[in-house]
Amino acid sequence: MSLKVTKPIVSVNWLQKNLENKNLIILDCTIPKVTEKSNTHNSDEKLQVKGALFFDIKNIFSDTTAPFPNTILTPKEFEVKAQEIGVYKDSIIVCYDDLGIYSSPRVWWMFQLMGFTNVAVLDGGFPKWNENKFPVENQKKKDHLKGDFEVNYQPEKIKFKEDVLTAIKNKTILIVDARSKGRFNSAEPEPRNDVKGGHIPNSVSLPFNEVLENGTFKTEAVLKEIFKKINPKKKSFIFSCGTGITASVLALGAEISGIKNYAVYDGSWTEWGSIENLPIEI
Repeated sequence: MSLKVTKPIVSVNWLQKNLENKNLIILDCTIPKVTEKSNTHNSDEKLQVKGALFFDIKNIFSDTTAPFPNTILTPKEFEVKAQEIGVYKDSIIVCYDDLGIYSSPRVWWMFQLMGFTNVAVLDGGFPKWNENKFPVENQKKKDHLKGDFEVNYQPEKIKFKEDVLTAIKNKTILIVDARSKGRFNSAEPEPRNDVKGGHIPNSVSLPFNEVLENGTFKTEAVLKEIFKKINPKKKSFIFSCGTGITASVLALGAEISGIKNYAVYDGSWTEWGSIENLPIEI
């Protein structure tokens, strides 16, 4: 029987214990922050968790023809590309990134969206793994067999511009923005010059780093209090951010808290702040 994850995050100790499991697929989901110029995963010197595969969010697992960054693939495209990297129906996937918790929850959410639930994020990511002196290797391409992964698309986990427009006036839905408070209030400039400042009307601010501590998620009890404080009436959540990356951090935090009624706005603020005639609050 294939190994199963019982929670959406796993510890570095758990991963080290199960490192040789034949069904395990470890995905290095690192992307540079939008404010950073360097692209660390291109370096020949880059280290990774032993046995990891590089999961290219930007160039392979996003629609590169779309007008906005990190646009999700169609279910069929995702299925084909997941098969190409060797994902099977009975795989167990662990996602991590070089920043602790940043882009790996996006990949966790992608697989959730595609109906694959035997997936978790490595809490603390590569920094925590390396700190414990667990096995690492230089990043390298690996040959692998084509997998038999199948998509079981879960459309309730994703929202689009039209959904958000409707949600603004829906008192049973809460839109939560994972960007910094400065960007939310237009006190800080957006990293992309062609994107307006401000936020979606009736949304609230919860910067993604407020659910983290030293590169790992805060405890389940603390996370429950955070989400209860901003949403005492238990409305459904729509999580937004800049391009859908850190919104997924909040989605994972909600999942850890036992919350199920949430979705990610795929276009997020880069789409909203780029389109004319959409309502904006400052």
